[in-house]
Amino acid sequence: MIGTTVFKQSSSVAIVALLQGAVPPMIVAGCLYLTAYFLGVPFVDSYIYMAALAAALAAVLLRSPDSMAEHVLTTDVPLAIRLIWRWLVLLGLLLAIGYSTKFSAEFSRRVVLTWMLITPALLILAALALRELLRALLVDPASARSVIFAGCNEASVSLSDRIGRHSELCMRVAGFFDDRSPERLGLQHHVKLLGKLPDVAAYVRRHGIEVIFIALPLRHIRRVMDLMDELRDTTASIYYVPDVFVFDLIQARTGEIMGIPVVSLCETPFHGIRGVSKRLTDVVVSSLVLVLLLPLLILIAIAVKLSSPGPIIFKQRRYGLDGREIRIYKFRSMNVIEDGEHVPQATKDDARLTSVGRLLRRYSLDELPQLINVLQGRMSLVGPRPHAVAHNEQYRRLIKGYMLRHKVLPGITGLAQVNGCRGETSRLEDMEARVHYDLEYLRSWSPSLDIKILILTGLRLIRDKRAY
Repeated sequence: MIGTTVFKQSSSVAIVALLQGAVPPMIVAGCLYLTAYFLGVPFVDSYIYMAALAAALAAVLLRSPDSMAEHVLTTDVPLAIRLIWRWLVLLGLLLAIGYSTKFSAEFSRRVVLTWMLITPALLILAALALRELLRALLVDPASARSVIFAGCNEASVSLSDRIGRHSELCMRVAGFFDDRSPERLGLQHHVKLLGKLPDVAAYVRRHGIEVIFIALPLRHIRRVMDLMDELRDTTASIYYVPDVFVFDLIQARTGEIMGIPVVSLCETPFHGIRGVSKRLTDVVVSSLVLVLLLPLLILIAIAVKLSSPGPIIFKQRRYGLDGREIRIYKFRSMNVIEDGEHVPQATKDDARLTSVGRLLRRYSLDELPQLINVLQGRMSLVGPRPHAVAHNEQYRRLIKGYMLRHKVLPGITGLAQVNGCRGETSRLEDMEARVHYDLEYLRSWSPSLDIKILILTGLRLIRDKRAY
């Protein structure tokens, strides 16, 4: 919405937008040619086919966001991470195609590796340069559109603050209209109240206001309709800002279904390319770790078998994606197997722990078989930790929003665990804290957050006193 509200059409902006789509394929293909040229490798037909295929994939995967506002407002680090992430997906597709067609042997490894390392750096530099050029074209005080807000609440004040911080949005906020007094609203010093709602139409005509954001609660829909009627004889652009801050939002975004606009208030963060990239990461990393740790897994299996009677692998019912029941795998660390209506949580000096099991749980080695769950698609490397079905049924009745954590695959580790929320939850407050971090993970997920959690998990395994 903001993109259409803010950015005025101009030939220079259109040219930059075209360049944003054309430059990535040109860099990908051109860099391959120059790499082969400088390394003295002939650019024969196989390289031409590879350059054409890579350029076609780049046109799809490396294009700028559809929203011009989203691209302009993206900071350097997220932009770079997004490009690197998509570049890795592109390389994965090329490798898969090369392997299946048996063409990979025709390429110089030195050329391909050099091209793989140099190209993302050039893509990031080009994207940053084009973004700054677009900002320079857009940030013109003389062309800033005048804005007012009909309704003063958390949503409208938040949007006004963001407009003020980003001059590249090309908007200038004149003030707010609301029927409540400044004292009742508790206005901050920077919020300017221009009048009451009946004064909006006259003010718009008198001052030539170009954009109006109506930010009234849904219960005042009749007032919204009346205000729309009063503004019909003006040329102002009018937008409705729902006060969604009254909801606990999970990945909120706007969209449409068969032409009907909808607002998503609670959704999984793993849609489209995000879901593909996360799944690809899970498969690659879990496969690699399983291969590297195979000798350790065999030693642990032998130790578990010799330490006490019972199976090596412990299977337990837990809730997975969308609350569907799954079975997760762990090395057995106790001398009992519990998976019924009541499952006592493990405590620090739990008598059920075996001698080997106590060591495994201390360093979370009992969780390693869950890498197989990841390969099966039942779990992810990072996500909310799955709880026993008995615990789920207990806490879903006690904690508001508890089941929302099942909007994504459960993880071997998660944001709650790296923030100290692991081990026994003897108090309701302990589980509430864990759920708080789980929902925060859903709200703020990004590839960089997953990487951060994995790194912190590795560091915590060495000195975590709550691992038992």
